Amino acid sequence: MEPVLESSVNGLVNDIGMMPCFVFTPLWLSRTAPCAAGAQRVTAERPGFCVHRGQAACGRHGRALRVRMSVDAKEQDEKVQQAAPANSNDIYSKFWEHADATMKQRLGSELKDYPIPEGFEWKEAITGKGQRTQWVTTKSYAYQTPKLRQIRAAHVQGGKALQVLNYVIFPHMNYDVPFFGADLVTLPGGHLIALDMQPLFHTDEYREKYSKPLMETFQKYKAQLEWGGDFPEEAAQYFSPCFLWTRPGDNETVDTVVFDAFKDYLNIYLDIVQNAPKITDPVELDKIRERQISYLKYRAEKDPARGMFLRFYGEQWTEEYIHGFLFDLEEKMAKGEYTLPV
Repeated sequence: MEPVLESSVNGLVNDIGMMPCFVFTPLWLSRTAPCAAGAQRVTAERPGFCVHRGQAACGRHGRALRVRMSVDAKEQDEKVQQAAPANSNDIYSKFWEHADATMKQRLGSELKDYPIPEGFEWKEAITGKGQRTQWVTTKSYAYQTPKLRQIRAAHVQGGKALQVLNYVIFPHMNYDVPFFGADLVTLPGGHLIALDMQPLFHTDEYREKYSKPLMETFQKYKAQLEWGGDFPEEAAQYFSPCFLWTRPGDNETVDTVVFDAFKDYLNIYLDIVQNAPKITDPVELDKIRERQISYLKYRAEKDPARGMFLRFYGEQWTEEYIHGFLFDLEEKMAKGEYTLPV
């Protein structure tokens, strides 16, 4: 998610009191695995999904949420199916489906699967209690191309309580093109929408090259969508002049105007990528590397989704997901797993 959403998301999630009352943790992580809520360590005798006995304290209200124990994978799966309701409040699936189809159509055979670490493709939790009980699912998707290091999406579905699509494209470090970023968040308190092609540099030459092609489209949607308000000064360096930030008050605006803006921003971005030349100058490559790492560090440290994921899935999974998938470049470089494509 964009740093600009941090206070908005955390405040609204706190307001609805979403805290896992039980969380499923894959037992292959360890024979003695930490509870997903971080409360204690438990053991299990067979593979599958285990609901841990113990308590997890709600940080806002201090409530103790009781969690019961089960190690029967088949029985648990049946309960999962019964508990998961039909999602009648799914807002952002059509955004992801459009992006997925567009990538496949425009990038063709260049588009390859990007490896998603085990345990991150699908994660589920049941949050709240009583009438506020809600099933929450997080699905992850990822691709790559010779120019784009990672094209990834995190889609969180929690019915009326929560709908999120975080869609980001990271170019390889031998291209100076911006990052593509779409953060689409719907909570009981409203919608939070951020779209941008986030720049590596803020020179006039860079703006002419990468912001100007988007400016007319930005002005079109800026006239239709009210400005979302101030954002932290430290985040300004990561936004372009075409940063579209709004808080629509109704679903129809998201379903129409925001969806159209999302499609147009993505298509213009792919046009830019298609025409982008490979950078070979060692000095320029060092600058790109420095700015990409700076951006990724900031995003990982300030990711407003951290609080949300902590409430749903616990600290261990959350930090591994942020650093091992959402913003994984530093970790891959440290392990020697990332090299520039030939």
